[in-house]
Amino acid sequence: GRSAPPLPLPLPLPRLLWASLNTPTSKNDTTPTVNMSMVYDEYGRPFIILKEQQAKARVKGAEATKSNILAARSISSIVRTSLGPKGMDKILVSPDGDVTITNDGATILSQMHVQNQVAKLMVELSASQDDEVGDGTTGVVVLAGSLLEQAEKLLDRGIHPVRIAEGFEKAADVAIKTLDDISDRVEFSTDNTDPLVSTAMTTLSSKIINVNKRKMAEIAVNAVLDVADLARNDVNFDMIRMEGKPGGSLEDTELVNGIVIDKDISHPQMPKTIKDAKMCILTCPFEPPKPKTKHRLEISSKEAYERLYKQEQDYFKEMVQQVKDSGANLVICQWGFD
Repeated sequence: GRSAPPLPLPLPLPRLLWASLNTPTSKNDTTPTVNMSMVYDEYGRPFIILKEQQAKARVKGAEATKSNILAARSISSIVRTSLGPKGMDKILVSPDGDVTITNDGATILSQMHVQNQVAKLMVELSASQDDEVGDGTTGVVVLAGSLLEQAEKLLDRGIHPVRIAEGFEKAADVAIKTLDDISDRVEFSTDNTDPLVSTAMTTLSSKIINVNKRKMAEIAVNAVLDVADLARNDVNFDMIRMEGKPGGSLEDTELVNGIVIDKDISHPQMPKTIKDAKMCILTCPFEPPKPKTKHRLEISSKEAYERLYKQEQDYFKEMVQQVKDSGANLVICQWGFD
């Protein structure tokens, strides 16, 4: 029969290259070296192993479990000091130099760059809490870290992780049932919002705006009730926008039942607030028409220029008069105004 093909021979690196990868070529050579080693697989193919990768080891079993618990607890310990009314604020500095001062767990964790996959789960836990509930982003991470701390003690006693997880699930069922038993239903109406305001105030005790938490809570409650569909118990939070302006103080915060246009006024006599506005929305520029072709206009006298200027003014006044005749007192243009 036919003989099997020969195995590929090893491909050795040149000696000079091998020396440059491992050791300096002379005593005075200060060129930085790369620590690596070269090995061959069972087929004779060469490959290089970096020393820093070679030092890493794969952990298994109980050691891997404890390593993951340690990573999660480290995330919990970072935000633990910012929990509660006496929690401390964190100063976060981005790579661009932007400074953020906050004690919100979701904000702190969202700006952290973590590599461990279990630590990333803790960050995602805080983000999901913020999306679904909007509060408790710090407490949920601290609670998870405390549960893992107790779970580690049970692991040291030889209890299987599956049994520990089952115990946590049963404890969660008991906790939910207990909360349902001790909770009270608070009745409210659009005429009596005190229960809602009191509830909102409790969430602001640990925030920077706690000195004005009564006013801020009233603004938040009124904003939600303005857009809420009480018949379906549904709130479209996309209809609530917050706009910040530099300068002033927290006492200047107000609720606007309408639309805030963040644009500079083009004339000092323009009104800054319009109630019961009748809008005229234009998809064309509010200016005299311009020829689409290139042209050149030569004016040889003052009278000719005055006639041209008067014609443009008459056309513009006619456009303004059409808007006034429609009854609109607010014009919004997609393009621009002359």
